[in-house]
Amino acid sequence: MNAERKNLVLIDAHAVLHRAFHALPNFTSSSGEPTGALYGFSAFLIKIIKELKPDYIAACYDLPQPTFRHAAYENYKAQRPKMDDILAKQINRSRDILNAFEIPIYDSPGFEADDILGTISHQLSAFSHQLKIIIASGDLDTLQLVSDDDVVVYTLSKGIKEAVIYDEKAVKERYGFGPELVPDFKGLKGDPSDNIIGVKGIGEKTATELIKKFGTIENLYKEIKKDSEILKKEGFKPKAIEVLKENEEEALFSKTLAEIRRDAPIKFSLEGSAWKESFDIEKAKSLFGEFGFRSLIGRIGEQNFPKEKEAPKPENSLFERFKGQVPEKLFNEIEQPLAGIISEMEKTGILLDIAYLKKLSKDYHGELEKLEKKIWKLAGREFNINSPKQLGEIIFDKLGLKTKNRSTDAGELAKLKGAHPIIEEIVSYRELAKLLSTYVDTLPKLADKNGRLHTTFDQAGTTTGRISSKNPNLQNIPKRTELGRNVRRAFIVDKGFKLVSFDYSQIELRVLAILSEDKKLLEVFKKNEDVHDTVASEVFGVPKNKVTAEMRRRAKVINFGIIYGMGINALKMNLETTKEEAQKFYDEYFAHFKGVADYIKRVKEDARRKGFTETLFGRKRYFPEIKSSLEYVRKEAERMAVNAPLQGTAADFIKLAMVRINEALEKKSLKSKARLLLQIHDELVFEIEEKSISEIAPEIKKIMESVYEGDIPMETRVVAGKNWEDMVECK
Repeated sequence: MNAERKNLVLIDAHAVLHRAFHALPNFTSSSGEPTGALYGFSAFLIKIIKELKPDYIAACYDLPQPTFRHAAYENYKAQRPKMDDILAKQINRSRDILNAFEIPIYDSPGFEADDILGTISHQLSAFSHQLKIIIASGDLDTLQLVSDDDVVVYTLSKGIKEAVIYDEKAVKERYGFGPELVPDFKGLKGDPSDNIIGVKGIGEKTATELIKKFGTIENLYKEIKKDSEILKKEGFKPKAIEVLKENEEEALFSKTLAEIRRDAPIKFSLEGSAWKESFDIEKAKSLFGEFGFRSLIGRIGEQNFPKEKEAPKPENSLFERFKGQVPEKLFNEIEQPLAGIISEMEKTGILLDIAYLKKLSKDYHGELEKLEKKIWKLAGREFNINSPKQLGEIIFDKLGLKTKNRSTDAGELAKLKGAHPIIEEIVSYRELAKLLSTYVDTLPKLADKNGRLHTTFDQAGTTTGRISSKNPNLQNIPKRTELGRNVRRAFIVDKGFKLVSFDYSQIELRVLAILSEDKKLLEVFKKNEDVHDTVASEVFGVPKNKVTAEMRRRAKVINFGIIYGMGINALKMNLETTKEEAQKFYDEYFAHFKGVADYIKRVKEDARRKGFTETLFGRKRYFPEIKSSLEYVRKEAERMAVNAPLQGTAADFIKLAMVRINEALEKKSLKSKARLLLQIHDELVFEIEEKSISEIAPEIKKIMESVYEGDIPMETRVVAGKNWEDMVECK
């Protein structure tokens, strides 16, 4: 190795935090904050800095939203339980540790940390003679990135204390083939940890032999097509030969899921990742003191961590994620002032009726026990309903029900609706169990001493520009079933106040009219007509006064299907009709709304040409996968490209409204009487002094409806009540 070569350490932060979370006890700080994973992460960070002596260092993260893999395969990682809120909080806080050590962070919506690592390695491949990349991780998924002596993986082997380095030789010793063939290996064997199916019936041993003999999956099937007897000649068993011949598509698809991408839309700065030995040690010590990491504080002052420090440098604005996506005007007028508003929302929190939730918990656990016994009776024996394996044995083996994938996830169970009474009971059981674990039993534990619940809002948390909520997520409080609506009744107000909700009516359809300039759609909103009635009338060829409730329901499905880029198959499922009828409705819609058809075509073409889409305000979303050679990846990118400007423009409108409302309340000294608590997609929830509602609510409504200066009205519905569910319209 070149003596002048420098080391770049890339930390797979997500993998390390997961490993630490499961390896260490649930430590807490003096304030009750969970810190077990943070302790392991901090200890690992100090360890790699001392042992690997980086010249450059950076960290890579997953983001909470689905990735392109989830878009391509809805069951990707579906078997994994929902991330524990305790871990989620620590993942979020781990960024503060990296900030204290002045280590830059890289992430990208739609991509996993592995893809960020792969992209950085690819971008720096030209510097291989000058730079050695060391990927510090907690698992072996990154071994496919190993390259001679240029890229190695430093991975934890036992808990968080021991680690091993994998170079190309070590990978070959472990697998029997080189790093570049690891995705092919997973494509054949599958990967249960990520729910990658592989070829069922092909285990580790057979997969290894196939890779060693044929190399890539593509070459394997090329050889099979040249000589159908090749596998038999090579001594493979008849059963393996049979499943291989039947599952070429599954093997190639699984390889695609397993393969780390090298094209995430990030721009890595080597200079910006230089390890600063002069980082603010006191800041790091202060943070460790807050967490209660007394033993680690001493390690910060040891060798390789100089006692002296340079003058502190300004912290990064992690608005870094907006760069390249948000025009300066939008940044200055919306995103920057919004940061303070979001901070106020988080500090204020929303009041919980904890006594009510405790009673609800008792009632729901009783109902859960009844459902459990009912399911056991229908099954003919007792079993663990929460175990996918045991549930699968009951459904598919004992009861003999069939689905294509032998899966017990919600989508597959939906296909079995009506096949056996047990299916409906399992669906009810799962709904109730989820409500209990996610909300009823969990929310009271997260409330502060005053009973107020504080979520974390991330204004850059989604690819479309929407604000996201986490720890806990208050944007997903269910409202479609009575069981879910009961949970919403737990969100209440202080005495003398009411919850007041301001909800944009059909904002994304209004945005579609604005962006597409479709004459019929524009006319609907200008005249303040019912858009679903109008579409039903056009698609089903009946006068508006003859539109039935079922026609309107179907028109609504079609309208929102268009917004979300829904194809014929998805439309068929949502309309609960045949493929032929879904195609007919689809064609009829675009025949009557030609402006929308032209707009969708234009968006797809622009996204292919430029690589991104833009909102009305100029916010960009990038789609590198729209040029993929794989049709299903390309189609999914096109679907998201159609939706991004619509959802993104709607997000820009509500963000702008938040800024203008805050300015108006400050100007009139009304902020003590009207506190913004939640932002839920197209809805703002305020806690407003009851006697001031008649003064304040019309002002907020007026501001929301005036964010768009064209001739399409941004109609806003206003409701108020003592809790979040039982609210009535404000006139």
